[in-house]
Amino acid sequence: MNSTKVNHKMWSLSFIFIVVSNALVFMIFEMLLPTLPLFVKNLGGGASQVGLVTGIFMLSAILIRPFSGLLASKMDKKFLLTFGIMINALATGAYYLSNDISMLLIIRLIHGAGFGLITTYFATLAAEIVPKQRRGEGIGYFGAGETVAISVGPMLGTMTLELYDFQRLFLGGLAVLLLAAVMAFLIKRAPEGKQLDKETEVKMKLLEKRVLFPAILILLVGIAAGGIMSFFSLYAIEKNFSQVGLFFFVIAAASFFIRLISGKLFDRYGPPIILIPGSIFSIIALSTLYIATTDFAFFTAAVFYGFGFGSLLPALKTWAINLVDEHEHVHAMATFFNFFDIGIGGGSLILGLVAAATSYQVTYIVATFIYILMFMMYVGYLVLKKQQSNKLYKLNERKSGKACV
Repeated sequence: MNSTKVNHKMWSLSFIFIVVSNALVFMIFEMLLPTLPLFVKNLGGGASQVGLVTGIFMLSAILIRPFSGLLASKMDKKFLLTFGIMINALATGAYYLSNDISMLLIIRLIHGAGFGLITTYFATLAAEIVPKQRRGEGIGYFGAGETVAISVGPMLGTMTLELYDFQRLFLGGLAVLLLAAVMAFLIKRAPEGKQLDKETEVKMKLLEKRVLFPAILILLVGIAAGGIMSFFSLYAIEKNFSQVGLFFFVIAAASFFIRLISGKLFDRYGPPIILIPGSIFSIIALSTLYIATTDFAFFTAAVFYGFGFGSLLPALKTWAINLVDEHEHVHAMATFFNFFDIGIGGGSLILGLVAAATSYQVTYIVATFIYILMFMMYVGYLVLKKQQSNKLYKLNERKSGKACV
Protein backbone atom coordinates (compact mmCIF):
# COMPACT_ATOMS: atom_id res chain seq x y z
CA MET A 1 0.00 0.00 0.00
CA ASN A 2 1.37 3.41 -1.00
CA SER A 3 1.29 6.10 1.66
CA THR A 4 1.50 9.79 0.98
CA LYS A 5 3.84 11.68 3.24
CA VAL A 6 2.30 14.95 4.41
CA ASN A 7 4.75 17.75 5.07
CA HIS A 8 3.91 19.66 8.26
CA LYS A 9 7.22 21.55 8.51
CA MET A 10 6.74 25.31 8.50
CA TRP A 11 10.16 26.90 8.99
CA SER A 12 12.09 25.45 6.05
CA LEU A 13 15.11 27.37 4.75
CA SER A 14 13.10 28.39 1.68
CA PHE A 15 10.31 29.81 3.85
CA ILE A 16 12.86 31.80 5.88
CA PHE A 17 14.37 33.14 2.64
CA ILE A 18 10.99 34.25 1.29
CA VAL A 19 9.93 35.87 4.59
CA VAL A 20 13.19 37.83 4.89
CA SER A 21 13.36 38.72 1.19
CA ASN A 22 9.77 40.02 1.25
CA ALA A 23 10.50 41.99 4.42
CA LEU A 24 13.57 43.62 2.84
CA VAL A 25 11.61 44.61 -0.29
CA PHE A 26 8.87 46.23 1.79
CA MET A 27 11.41 47.93 4.05
CA ILE A 28 12.92 49.73 1.05
CA PHE A 29 9.47 50.46 -0.38
CA GLU A 30 8.47 52.10 2.92
CA MET A 31 11.86 53.82 3.18
CA LEU A 32 11.07 55.70 -0.04
CA LEU A 33 7.56 56.81 1.00
CA PRO A 34 8.63 59.75 3.23
CA THR A 35 11.87 60.51 1.35
CA LEU A 36 10.90 60.44 -2.35
CA PRO A 37 8.60 63.49 -1.99
CA LEU A 38 11.63 65.36 -0.63
CA PHE A 39 13.62 64.25 -3.69
CA VAL A 40 10.81 65.52 -5.95
CA LYS A 41 10.99 68.86 -4.17
CA ASN A 42 14.78 68.81 -4.58
CA LEU A 43 14.23 68.45 -8.35
CA GLY A 44 11.94 71.49 -8.32
CA GLY A 45 8.60 69.66 -8.19
CA GLY A 46 5.55 70.64 -6.17
CA ALA A 47 2.59 68.87 -4.55
CA SER A 48 1.02 67.86 -7.88
CA GLN A 49 4.27 66.25 -9.03
CA VAL A 50 4.51 64.31 -5.76
CA GLY A 51 1.00 62.95 -6.38
CA LEU A 52 1.92 62.06 -9.97
CA VAL A 53 5.07 60.22 -8.87
CA THR A 54 3.00 58.17 -6.42
CA GLY A 55 0.09 57.58 -8.79
CA ILE A 56 2.12 56.41 -11.78
CA PHE A 57 3.85 53.82 -9.59
CA MET A 58 0.53 52.31 -8.45
CA LEU A 59 -0.96 52.47 -11.96
CA SER A 60 2.02 50.57 -13.38
CA ALA A 61 1.74 47.90 -10.66
CA ILE A 62 -1.99 47.45 -11.30
CA LEU A 63 -1.59 47.22 -15.10
CA ILE A 64 1.18 44.59 -15.00
CA ARG A 65 -0.55 42.13 -12.64
CA PRO A 66 -3.09 40.72 -15.16
CA PHE A 67 -0.09 39.43 -17.14
CA SER A 68 1.43 37.62 -14.13
CA GLY A 69 -0.38 34.33 -14.84
CA LEU A 70 0.69 34.35 -18.48
CA LEU A 71 4.31 34.95 -17.45
CA ALA A 72 4.14 32.19 -14.81
CA SER A 73 3.03 29.68 -17.46
CA LYS A 74 6.16 30.46 -19.48
CA MET A 75 8.80 30.82 -16.74
CA ASP A 76 9.50 29.60 -13.21
CA LYS A 77 7.83 31.89 -10.66
CA LYS A 78 11.05 31.92 -8.63
CA PHE A 79 12.98 33.45 -11.55
CA LEU A 80 10.16 35.90 -12.24
CA LEU A 81 10.26 36.94 -8.58
CA THR A 82 14.04 37.36 -8.69
CA PHE A 83 13.75 39.34 -11.93
CA GLY A 84 11.09 41.59 -10.37
CA ILE A 85 13.28 42.29 -7.35
CA MET A 86 16.20 43.12 -9.66
CA ILE A 87 13.97 45.65 -11.47
CA ASN A 88 13.15 47.19 -8.08
CA ALA A 89 16.82 47.25 -7.12
CA LEU A 90 18.02 48.90 -10.34
CA ALA A 91 15.14 51.40 -10.33
CA THR A 92 15.90 52.38 -6.73
CA GLY A 93 19.56 52.99 -7.58
CA ALA A 94 18.61 54.83 -10.77
CA TYR A 95 16.55 57.45 -8.92
CA TYR A 96 19.75 59.30 -8.14
CA LEU A 97 20.42 59.64 -11.88
CA SER A 98 17.19 61.63 -12.35
CA ASN A 99 17.86 65.26 -13.15
CA ASP A 100 14.24 66.22 -13.78
CA ILE A 101 10.68 65.06 -13.00
CA SER A 102 10.17 63.45 -16.43
CA MET A 103 13.13 61.10 -15.93
CA LEU A 104 11.92 60.29 -12.43
CA LEU A 105 8.44 59.38 -13.76
CA ILE A 106 9.93 56.96 -16.31
CA ILE A 107 11.90 55.21 -13.55
CA ARG A 108 8.79 55.12 -11.33
CA LEU A 109 6.85 53.49 -14.16
CA ILE A 110 9.46 50.72 -14.42
CA HIS A 111 9.72 50.40 -10.63
CA GLY A 112 5.93 50.03 -10.30
CA ALA A 113 5.86 47.22 -12.87
CA GLY A 114 8.53 45.32 -10.93
CA PHE A 115 6.69 45.87 -7.66
CA GLY A 116 3.40 44.66 -9.16
CA LEU A 117 5.04 41.39 -10.20
CA ILE A 118 6.88 40.66 -6.99
CA THR A 119 3.92 41.29 -4.68
CA THR A 120 1.97 38.70 -6.70
CA TYR A 121 4.74 36.08 -6.84
CA PHE A 122 5.83 36.52 -3.21
CA ALA A 123 2.31 35.66 -2.01
CA THR A 124 1.86 32.69 -4.35
CA LEU A 125 5.29 31.19 -3.58
CA ALA A 126 4.75 31.64 0.17
CA ALA A 127 1.41 29.81 -0.11
CA GLU A 128 3.14 27.05 -2.09
CA ILE A 129 6.05 26.60 0.35
CA VAL A 130 4.06 26.37 3.60
CA PRO A 131 2.10 23.19 4.39
CA LYS A 132 -1.41 23.48 2.94
CA GLN A 133 -3.08 22.57 6.23
CA ARG A 134 -1.14 25.38 7.98
CA ARG A 135 -1.52 27.99 5.24
CA GLY A 136 -3.27 30.59 7.41
CA GLU A 137 -0.52 30.33 10.03
CA GLY A 138 2.20 30.54 7.37
CA ILE A 139 0.72 33.59 5.64
CA GLY A 140 0.42 35.19 9.09
CA TYR A 141 4.14 34.69 9.78
CA PHE A 142 4.94 35.85 6.23
CA GLY A 143 2.99 39.05 6.87
CA ALA A 144 4.54 39.55 10.31
CA GLY A 145 7.98 39.98 8.77
CA GLU A 146 6.47 42.49 6.37
CA THR A 147 4.91 44.38 9.30
CA VAL A 148 8.28 44.76 11.04
CA ALA A 149 9.83 46.05 7.82
CA ILE A 150 7.01 48.56 7.31
CA SER A 151 7.62 50.00 10.79
CA VAL A 152 11.41 50.22 10.27
CA GLY A 153 11.45 51.53 6.68
CA PRO A 154 10.26 55.14 7.12
CA MET A 155 12.54 55.62 10.14
CA LEU A 156 15.51 54.20 8.19
CA GLY A 157 14.82 56.55 5.27
CA THR A 158 14.55 59.72 7.32
CA MET A 159 17.62 58.84 9.41
CA THR A 160 19.69 58.16 6.27
CA LEU A 161 18.81 61.59 4.87
CA GLU A 162 19.56 63.27 8.18
CA LEU A 163 23.00 61.64 8.38
CA TYR A 164 23.94 61.42 4.68
CA ASP A 165 22.26 62.34 1.37
CA PHE A 166 20.02 61.07 -1.46
CA GLN A 167 22.91 59.24 -3.14
CA ARG A 168 23.52 57.00 -0.13
CA LEU A 169 19.77 56.57 0.39
CA PHE A 170 19.20 55.21 -3.10
CA LEU A 171 22.43 53.19 -3.34
CA GLY A 172 21.77 51.73 0.11
CA GLY A 173 18.30 50.69 -1.07
CA LEU A 174 19.90 49.13 -4.17
CA ALA A 175 22.28 47.05 -2.01
CA VAL A 176 19.50 45.78 0.28
CA LEU A 177 17.31 44.80 -2.68
CA LEU A 178 20.20 42.93 -4.31
CA LEU A 179 20.45 40.89 -1.09
CA ALA A 180 16.68 40.25 -1.31
CA ALA A 181 17.13 39.06 -4.91
CA VAL A 182 19.86 36.60 -3.87
CA MET A 183 17.57 35.18 -1.18
CA ALA A 184 14.73 34.81 -3.67
CA PHE A 185 17.05 32.99 -6.09
CA LEU A 186 18.03 30.54 -3.32
CA ILE A 187 14.42 29.47 -2.70
CA LYS A 188 13.92 25.78 -3.50
CA ARG A 189 10.60 24.77 -5.00
CA ALA A 190 9.09 21.30 -4.92
CA PRO A 191 8.63 19.57 -8.31
CA GLU A 192 4.86 19.74 -7.72
CA GLY A 193 5.06 23.54 -7.64
CA LYS A 194 6.89 23.71 -10.96
CA GLN A 195 4.30 21.37 -12.49
CA LEU A 196 1.54 23.71 -11.33
CA ASP A 197 3.21 26.56 -13.24
CA LYS A 198 2.66 24.60 -16.45
CA GLU A 199 -1.03 24.21 -15.59
CA THR A 200 -1.51 27.96 -15.11
CA GLU A 201 -3.85 29.41 -17.75
CA VAL A 202 -1.83 30.72 -20.70
CA LYS A 203 -3.70 33.99 -21.04
CA MET A 204 -4.05 37.42 -19.54
CA LYS A 205 -6.72 37.48 -16.84
CA LEU A 206 -8.06 40.82 -15.66
CA LEU A 207 -10.23 39.34 -12.89
CA GLU A 208 -10.43 36.04 -11.03
CA LYS A 209 -14.19 35.93 -10.36
CA ARG A 210 -13.97 33.31 -7.61
CA VAL A 211 -12.06 35.68 -5.33
CA LEU A 212 -14.27 38.67 -6.12
CA PHE A 213 -15.95 38.84 -2.68
CA PRO A 214 -12.75 38.83 -0.56
CA ALA A 215 -11.27 41.24 -3.15
CA ILE A 216 -14.21 43.64 -2.59
CA LEU A 217 -13.68 43.38 1.17
CA ILE A 218 -9.96 44.16 0.85
CA LEU A 219 -10.91 47.08 -1.43
CA LEU A 220 -12.93 48.54 1.48
CA VAL A 221 -10.04 47.86 3.89
CA GLY A 222 -7.72 49.65 1.44
CA ILE A 223 -9.98 52.71 1.21
CA ALA A 224 -9.92 53.13 5.00
CA ALA A 225 -6.17 52.39 5.14
CA GLY A 226 -5.52 55.03 2.48
CA GLY A 227 -7.06 57.63 4.78
CA ILE A 228 -5.04 56.47 7.80
CA MET A 229 -1.72 56.64 5.93
CA SER A 230 -2.35 59.82 3.97
CA PHE A 231 -3.93 62.16 6.47
CA PHE A 232 -3.04 61.12 9.99
CA SER A 233 0.02 63.39 10.24
CA LEU A 234 -2.12 66.39 9.30
CA TYR A 235 -4.95 65.30 11.60
CA ALA A 236 -2.44 64.96 14.44
CA ILE A 237 -1.42 68.60 13.97
CA GLU A 238 -5.09 69.62 14.25
CA LYS A 239 -5.36 67.64 17.50
CA ASN A 240 -1.98 68.75 18.91
CA PHE A 241 -0.79 65.14 18.95
CA SER A 242 2.98 65.13 18.43
CA GLN A 243 3.93 61.45 18.74
CA VAL A 244 3.04 60.42 15.18
CA GLY A 245 6.05 58.10 14.79
CA LEU A 246 5.20 56.25 17.99
CA PHE A 247 1.56 55.99 16.87
CA PHE A 248 2.57 54.10 13.71
CA PHE A 249 5.04 51.99 15.69
CA VAL A 250 2.23 50.90 18.05
CA ILE A 251 0.11 49.95 15.02
CA ALA A 252 3.01 47.87 13.66
CA ALA A 253 3.65 46.19 17.04
CA ALA A 254 -0.04 45.31 17.49
CA SER A 255 -0.20 43.99 13.89
CA PHE A 256 2.89 41.86 14.46
CA PHE A 257 1.47 40.36 17.66
CA ILE A 258 -1.96 39.55 16.21
CA ARG A 259 -0.48 37.90 13.11
CA LEU A 260 1.41 35.42 15.29
CA ILE A 261 -1.90 33.98 16.56
CA SER A 262 -4.55 34.84 13.95
CA GLY A 263 -3.17 32.43 11.33
CA LYS A 264 -3.53 29.40 13.61
CA LEU A 265 -7.10 30.42 14.46
CA PHE A 266 -7.87 30.79 10.74
CA ASP A 267 -6.57 27.30 9.98
CA ARG A 268 -8.63 25.79 12.79
CA TYR A 269 -11.92 27.69 12.57
CA GLY A 270 -11.97 29.38 9.17
CA PRO A 271 -12.38 33.04 8.05
CA PRO A 272 -15.26 34.15 10.37
CA ILE A 273 -13.16 33.77 13.56
CA ILE A 274 -10.80 36.45 12.17
CA LEU A 275 -12.91 38.66 9.90
CA ILE A 276 -15.70 39.44 12.39
CA PRO A 277 -13.44 40.47 15.34
CA GLY A 278 -11.00 42.17 12.91
CA SER A 279 -13.80 44.33 11.52
CA ILE A 280 -15.03 45.21 15.03
CA PHE A 281 -11.49 46.12 16.16
CA SER A 282 -11.15 48.42 13.14
CA ILE A 283 -14.52 50.08 13.79
CA ILE A 284 -13.51 50.73 17.41
CA ALA A 285 -10.13 52.12 16.26
CA LEU A 286 -11.48 54.58 13.70
CA SER A 287 -14.38 55.78 15.85
CA THR A 288 -11.89 56.32 18.71
CA LEU A 289 -9.68 58.38 16.36
CA TYR A 290 -12.70 60.51 15.48
CA ILE A 291 -13.32 61.49 19.12
CA ALA A 292 -9.71 61.33 20.39
CA THR A 293 -8.46 64.30 22.40
CA THR A 294 -5.71 62.71 24.53
CA ASP A 295 -2.54 60.75 23.83
CA PHE A 296 -4.08 57.74 25.61
CA ALA A 297 -7.04 57.76 23.20
CA PHE A 298 -4.74 57.97 20.15
CA PHE A 299 -2.59 55.06 21.32
CA THR A 300 -5.69 53.01 22.22
CA ALA A 301 -6.91 53.57 18.66
CA ALA A 302 -3.48 52.50 17.34
CA VAL A 303 -3.64 49.20 19.26
CA PHE A 304 -7.16 48.39 18.01
CA TYR A 305 -6.28 49.38 14.44
CA GLY A 306 -3.18 47.20 14.55
CA PHE A 307 -5.27 44.26 15.78
CA GLY A 308 -7.90 44.90 13.10
CA PHE A 309 -5.79 45.58 10.02
CA GLY A 310 -3.09 43.11 11.11
CA SER A 311 -5.60 40.25 11.25
CA LEU A 312 -7.81 41.20 8.28
CA LEU A 313 -5.14 41.46 5.57
CA PRO A 314 -3.57 37.97 5.94
CA ALA A 315 -6.97 36.35 6.59
CA LEU A 316 -8.52 37.80 3.43
CA LYS A 317 -5.38 36.90 1.47
CA THR A 318 -5.45 33.28 2.69
CA TRP A 319 -9.19 33.01 2.04
CA ALA A 320 -8.69 34.22 -1.54
CA ILE A 321 -5.89 31.69 -2.10
CA ASN A 322 -8.04 28.86 -0.71
CA LEU A 323 -10.92 29.66 -3.06
CA VAL A 324 -9.00 28.60 -6.18
CA ASP A 325 -6.95 25.62 -7.29
CA GLU A 326 -3.23 25.80 -6.63
CA HIS A 327 -2.31 26.44 -10.26
CA GLU A 328 -4.59 29.52 -10.18
CA HIS A 329 -2.99 31.22 -7.15
CA VAL A 330 -1.25 33.77 -9.37
CA HIS A 331 -4.53 35.02 -10.85
CA ALA A 332 -6.12 35.11 -7.39
CA MET A 333 -3.31 37.19 -5.91
CA ALA A 334 -3.16 39.52 -8.93
CA THR A 335 -6.88 40.28 -8.50
CA PHE A 336 -6.55 40.59 -4.71
CA PHE A 337 -3.63 43.03 -4.73
CA ASN A 338 -5.11 45.12 -7.54
CA PHE A 339 -8.30 45.64 -5.54
CA PHE A 340 -6.21 46.48 -2.46
CA ASP A 341 -4.06 49.00 -4.34
CA ILE A 342 -7.12 50.57 -6.00
CA GLY A 343 -8.66 50.86 -2.53
CA ILE A 344 -5.60 52.60 -1.09
CA GLY A 345 -5.29 54.98 -4.05
CA GLY A 346 -9.02 55.59 -4.23
CA GLY A 347 -9.22 56.02 -0.46
CA SER A 348 -6.58 58.73 -0.52
CA LEU A 349 -8.48 60.52 -3.30
CA ILE A 350 -12.02 60.13 -1.87
CA LEU A 351 -11.12 60.88 1.73
CA GLY A 352 -8.92 63.75 0.53
CA LEU A 353 -11.99 65.31 -1.09
CA VAL A 354 -13.94 64.72 2.14
CA ALA A 355 -11.17 66.42 4.15
CA ALA A 356 -11.08 69.37 1.76
CA ALA A 357 -14.84 69.82 2.01
CA THR A 358 -15.07 69.29 5.78
CA SER A 359 -12.07 68.46 8.01
CA TYR A 360 -9.51 65.70 8.57
CA GLN A 361 -11.54 64.55 11.57
CA VAL A 362 -14.57 63.77 9.41
CA THR A 363 -12.51 61.40 7.24
CA TYR A 364 -12.26 59.02 10.20
CA ILE A 365 -16.00 58.80 10.76
CA VAL A 366 -16.38 58.13 7.00
CA ALA A 367 -13.72 55.41 7.29
CA THR A 368 -15.64 53.99 10.27
CA PHE A 369 -18.77 53.65 8.14
CA ILE A 370 -16.71 51.95 5.42
CA TYR A 371 -15.71 49.28 7.94
CA ILE A 372 -19.32 49.01 9.15
CA LEU A 373 -20.32 48.39 5.52
CA MET A 374 -17.65 45.71 5.24
CA PHE A 375 -18.85 44.06 8.46
CA MET A 376 -22.48 44.07 7.29
CA MET A 377 -21.53 42.66 3.88
CA TYR A 378 -19.60 39.80 5.44
CA VAL A 379 -22.31 38.97 8.01
CA GLY A 380 -24.87 39.07 5.17
CA TYR A 381 -22.65 36.69 3.19
CA LEU A 382 -22.53 34.28 6.15
CA VAL A 383 -26.32 34.41 6.64
CA LEU A 384 -26.92 33.79 2.93
CA LYS A 385 -24.41 30.94 2.93
CA LYS A 386 -26.14 29.39 5.98
CA GLN A 387 -29.57 29.62 4.31
CA GLN A 388 -28.24 27.98 1.14
CA SER A 389 -26.65 25.23 3.24
CA ASN A 390 -29.94 24.60 5.07
CA LYS A 391 -31.88 24.44 1.80
CA LEU A 392 -29.38 21.95 0.38
CA TYR A 393 -29.57 19.85 3.55
CA LYS A 394 -33.38 19.72 3.44
CA LEU A 395 -33.31 18.86 -0.28
CA ASN A 396 -30.88 16.00 0.31
CA GLU A 397 -32.99 14.82 3.25
CA ARG A 398 -36.10 14.68 1.05
CA LYS A 399 -34.21 12.77 -1.64
CA SER A 400 -32.91 10.22 0.86
CA GLY A 401 -36.44 9.85 2.33
CA LYS A 402 -37.89 9.09 -1.11
CA ALA A 403 -35.10 6.61 -1.76
CA CYS A 404 -35.97 4.73 1.42
CA VAL A 405 -39.64 4.53 0.37
